[in-house]
Amino acid sequence: MEHQDKNPEMNPETPAEGAPATPPAPADEGAQDFASLLEQYVPRKEIKPGELIRGRVVKILDDWVLVDIGYKKEGAIPRSEFQPTEDGSPGIEEGAEVEAVLESLDEDEDYLPLSKEKAERLKIWERVERAYKTGEVITGRVMDRIKGGLSVDIGVRAFLPGSLVDVRPVRNLEMFKDQEVRVRVIKMNRRRGNIVVSRKHVLEEENAEKKKVTLETLEEGAVVKGVVKNITEYGAFVDLGGIDGLLHVTDMSWGRVNHPSEVVNIGDEIEVKVLKFDREKERVSLGLKQLQPDPWENAAEKYPVLSRIRGKVVSLTDYGAFVELEEGLEGLIHVSEMSWTKRVKHPSKLLNVGDEVEAVVLEVDEENRRLSLGLKQTTPNPWSVIQEKYQVGDVIKGVVRNIADFGAFIEVEEGVDGLVHISDLTWNRRIKHPSEVLKKGQEVEAKILKIDTENQRLSLSIKDLQPDVWEEFFKRYHVGDILEGKIVRLTDFGAFVELTEGVEGLVHVSEMAHERVEKPSDRFQVGQSVRVKILRTDPEERKIGLSIRAALDELGDKDLASYQAEREEEKAKASITVGDMAGDLSALKKRIEEQAAGRNADADAPAEGATAEDEARADAGEAGGDEPAPGTEDA
Repeated sequence: MEHQDKNPEMNPETPAEGAPATPPAPADEGAQDFASLLEQYVPRKEIKPGELIRGRVVKILDDWVLVDIGYKKEGAIPRSEFQPTEDGSPGIEEGAEVEAVLESLDEDEDYLPLSKEKAERLKIWERVERAYKTGEVITGRVMDRIKGGLSVDIGVRAFLPGSLVDVRPVRNLEMFKDQEVRVRVIKMNRRRGNIVVSRKHVLEEENAEKKKVTLETLEEGAVVKGVVKNITEYGAFVDLGGIDGLLHVTDMSWGRVNHPSEVVNIGDEIEVKVLKFDREKERVSLGLKQLQPDPWENAAEKYPVLSRIRGKVVSLTDYGAFVELEEGLEGLIHVSEMSWTKRVKHPSKLLNVGDEVEAVVLEVDEENRRLSLGLKQTTPNPWSVIQEKYQVGDVIKGVVRNIADFGAFIEVEEGVDGLVHISDLTWNRRIKHPSEVLKKGQEVEAKILKIDTENQRLSLSIKDLQPDVWEEFFKRYHVGDILEGKIVRLTDFGAFVELTEGVEGLVHVSEMAHERVEKPSDRFQVGQSVRVKILRTDPEERKIGLSIRAALDELGDKDLASYQAEREEEKAKASITVGDMAGDLSALKKRIEEQAAGRNADADAPAEGATAEDEARADAGEAGGDEPAPGTEDA
């Protein structure tokens, strides 16, 4: 190594090769002094590359620091290996002692190359090797998270396996980054530059001593201090001194905690209560909330039934919303208690997390820690006035609000809907869907059939405002009448025949023909007109039994119109009143008496011009006078 500023005083010339141990006499006194000095400068011991040597700083240059190492040449250390101070000075002063490693021994160089950094590393390796042999605990800083563990700076880089970070498995190694850790060297290879350290070994030894003391004093109910070591989804592990206790997330706060990190952090020193202690298994359960008053104590006194409260929605579920009244005390608004009039499918239709709401206390169960709230109770119940305002049989006007497969909902009052079942829409038609006769938004009239305020149900009917076609039919037609109808449905057991609009009767398969009918659809078809005879009727059940076979037998070749006319005439005769019958009998009696009186007057002499035939007719008439008049037998 060469330096541009060569100084004869700092770089003395070495003697020529083969010079004698004792220099020749000098030509003058100055020559003798130089030879003496040179003799003194010769090193007293040999040095070799890689050796750690100690020297004194003699001069600080721009790029180098010159060091007197007791050799015939000075050593030079790069100035960059010295950490400068805040004011820009080199971080070393002339006259200061320094240790460095000799990198090479080249007599052709002006200075001997030295390295302070290598000397420091050499000393570190020596310290690490000594710690490895003696089991000494050393301190390092976690540099980074690497594959399989952590990289730790103990002066040189060392590897801390993930399994040796703690006495318990650690899932999140990132939390150790930039932290100082106390470790023990368990393996090293200086030639390869590999060092393996363990934090677990140190903790186990420390914990063993602490554990002995802790186990002697620990008991259930005691309040102790500890340090949070690890955090999981379900809680936090707290070091109580050689033994870890679990602080479960449910025991951190009386309030709602989504994650333990919301309450504690790793490294926090906290005060906790010992809830359970299994000395044999060395398991400890801890509680943090137990150091605070239980908000459920005297909850019934603080929140009496029917009182109004205000709270914040903290959670929504399919069945309701949880409202926080105070930290650690929540009430449930069930979905059925949210509206008087609406069927709420999900609480999110009315509420959101974070909403401030007013509710009414419905029930308080301190033992089971349950508090029921009602949202709809903060407004008047529209059903409470329905029974007072309306009665069964009243006719109301309303608007069709919704149509379902089973009927239509009609708004009677604001927030109160009544149901018209599909069977109560009309007498005259068989309806498959309410939309066939009603439309949404249509204004209609309906009759109230039933009021059930407890279950909030109102039954309505539209057909009850229309004439009952069945009632009219049974008044007009009777058993034995023959009518013409149209087949509207065919089944395996017969055919349904529409007799008038809205009135149907059944022709059983046995009444279809004289011969056996296996399948009605083989002989008849929907829409076909047929003549049927009424066999039986049931006005209450609205059922009519019909027969095609009987109609054919009775009609024969007669025309249906003339047959019906005859039937009407017979009915008219059969419907004579008792008064009519009494009048007819009085007239008949008078006529008979008159005839008898005439016969007595002419008994001895027949009328003039009378023939024997007339007499015979008279005798016959007298004989027939005792016979009742037609139609009077029943009278």
